[in-house]
Amino acid sequence: MQPVGIAAILLFFIVYSTIRIFMAKWYYVEDYHYLTPLYSPCMTDSCVPGSSHFGTPFGEFPYFLPLGIVAFPIVAGFRVTCYYYRKAGYRSLWASPPACAVTEPHRKYTGETRLPLFVMNWHRYFFYLAFVILLINIYDAILAFRGPDGAFGIGLGTLIILVNIVALAGYTLSCHACRHVMGGRLKHFSRNPLRYRFWTLVSKLNVRHGTFAMVSLFTVLFTDFYIMAVSAGWFTDLRFIN
Repeated sequence: MQPVGIAAILLFFIVYSTIRIFMAKWYYVEDYHYLTPLYSPCMTDSCVPGSSHFGTPFGEFPYFLPLGIVAFPIVAGFRVTCYYYRKAGYRSLWASPPACAVTEPHRKYTGETRLPLFVMNWHRYFFYLAFVILLINIYDAILAFRGPDGAFGIGLGTLIILVNIVALAGYTLSCHACRHVMGGRLKHFSRNPLRYRFWTLVSKLNVRHGTFAMVSLFTVLFTDFYIMAVSAGWFTDLRFIN
């Protein structure tokens, strides 16, 4: 049942996110500066006014090209090559094998040496790029603390975006690649006390990496759905300040 449950969650996320990135609408709330993480950063002239927080270096996109194509391949690659999602994918989607004590159903095993599995070895590089995307998401969250008149404001959407940032930061910083960057090549921790402190912190987060991976998956979906609903006018944002 566990592989089936995980497979259902992963497939739901794949279907939902695929539909959303090709919708090209309802991804930005101009009054409160809410930008869904699935479209951040939006850097094309096709983006709605106000949603391009880093300018529009790209021209108009054709209808078949997602507006979030700058970041989506990066975050998708980061999750697909993640150690936790590799385990979940192999067991739940590929049944290779579905559990440690179950016979391998495939006749031949070649490891991660052929297309497309050799891409799994690029996880460290996806981490570097995903960390940049995390900083962009944090900037988007800061902008979400502005009201309609540009003054300081907080709404339910602001808090939802903030919770999503915490989950994404926990997932990104608890990554095995991040832990390796902090102290993986050090031979003497005593000679690098600062990096040792960071390595210790990341190691504590790393224990919960699987939890952050699943939680952040749901927070991204919920944040996108909430912003879509407010942008589409299904309901209004609950405001606490301004």
